[in-house]
Amino acid sequence: MSKRKQREFMRLYEPVHEGFERFCRARTYAFSDHRDLMNETLLVAFKKFEGLEKHDSFLPFLIGIAIRLVGNQLQKKKLDFSDNAFEAKVSSTSKMSDPDVHFLYCAMSALPAEQKEAILMKELSGLKMKEIAEIQSCSEDAVKQRVKRGKEKLRELLEHEMSYEQRNELL
Repeated sequence: MSKRKQREFMRLYEPVHEGFERFCRARTYAFSDHRDLMNETLLVAFKKFEGLEKHDSFLPFLIGIAIRLVGNQLQKKKLDFSDNAFEAKVSSTSKMSDPDVHFLYCAMSALPAEQKEAILMKELSGLKMKEIAEIQSCSEDAVKQRVKRGKEKLRELLEHEMSYEQRNELL
């Protein structure tokens, strides 16, 4: 490992650390530790770092690797993420006490993967539509639609959950 490569890697990583960590936390909620995903991603990214042509796309580079690692992990484990199974995992492993956050993550699990990823990349990691489009191999318009439809579905799911909770409180 050359010191120069390490310094350049860290120079690019430090400014994107927080956004990358937020993405990993959200992406691994309730089924694995986000630090494991971060470490695996950084290891793969460091090995492939010399192939990165545009250093200004370092965060999308990391997120793309993280998405593939999560996909591989889920495929290997063949985890069942139907709504009920996910809720059971969240209930038993959640470290968060805020019920609203819990409902948000449960609702996120109901979204198609592409919509969920687009929302996480835009809202938590602060990526631009163009960068998300590159990661998802689609047009910017497709990303905008994914984000829009995903947010609409989340709003619908959360409103339904709230009305259900409010009804239970009245009983």
